[in-house]
Amino acid sequence: MSTAAERLVAELTRLGQTVATAESLTAGLVCATLTEVPGASAVVRGGLIVYATDLKQALAGVDGAVLAEHGAVHPEVAAQLAEGARTRCGADWGLGLTGVAGPDPQDGVPPGTVYVGLAGEGVRVTRRLQVSGNRSAVRAASVTAAFDLLGEQLG
Repeated sequence: MSTAAERLVAELTRLGQTVATAESLTAGLVCATLTEVPGASAVVRGGLIVYATDLKQALAGVDGAVLAEHGAVHPEVAAQLAEGARTRCGADWGLGLTGVAGPDPQDGVPPGTVYVGLAGEGVRVTRRLQVSGNRSAVRAASVTAAFDLLGEQLG
């Protein structure tokens, strides 16, 4: 049985499509997990690590007004991170992740709250997670959710 990352790399390769990431709480873990798969270089364009809020705007193009009004942990931020990854890296698909790994809340948002966004041609989807557990558990669940979201779109 292959891993989710292996399945995604295989399916993207089969389709001749590419993916890029803009990651906050996962700090590159999605991209790193994908690139552990042999052959990933054919489908992974790159990733933006936008851990700091100001970098979400500066590097990924998240609207500053959205960040000012809602904070960094919001579904619209995840969607804009995904679109920013897609356009800035020149990929078919973009994944954006933002959330609170814990142990403390951020801007009133409780630990374990995560938003995953996916952007593609004519596609803009976000998913909210509420994950229990420590930082590692929250981050791992976020990676899984990102892979699931992309996998659903690929068929």
